Amino acid sequence: MNETLITPTGLARLSDELERLRTSERQTVTERIRVAKATDADANNNRDYQAAREEQERLEARIARLEQRLAVALVAEPDAANDVVDLGERVRLRDLNTGARHEYELVGTLEADPATGRISAASPLGRALIGRRRGEVAVFQSPRGRRRLKILRVMQPEATG
Repeated sequence: MNETLITPTGLARLSDELERLRTSERQTVTERIRVAKATDADANNNRDYQAAREEQERLEARIARLEQRLAVALVAEPDAANDVVDLGERVRLRDLNTGARHEYELVGTLEADPATGRISAASPLGRALIGRRRGEVAVFQSPRGRRRLKILRVMQPEATG
């Protein structure tokens, strides 16, 4: 089995989404299909029916993907007792090339969302940070060249201040 690491928060988020899709979203799409069928019994010429069926197919595909991902998810709990960067922790950094400060949360690949500061531990930056301690410098290759980031602070996700 190909296990995928995920944070407890990520597991809860994906589980909640799966539950919502299985219940309210399925009911909504089923109702749309029922109404479209009742309006025009000729399914081949009924655009509302065809659109609802396509939406149902997308919904079922998303449910299947989430079920598959959750089946191989392995929850990784960060160790709050040390200053070592690990999955599920937030990291405050200073770019030694530019002086800019950044803060990221290291998450599993299923949870990554760089736009919100949630980076995959499997990304080049994530790999450079994992296992490093506060005060150390992580070096990695980015699309803009070699970057050096000093680890200023390692913290639990809820301790972002």
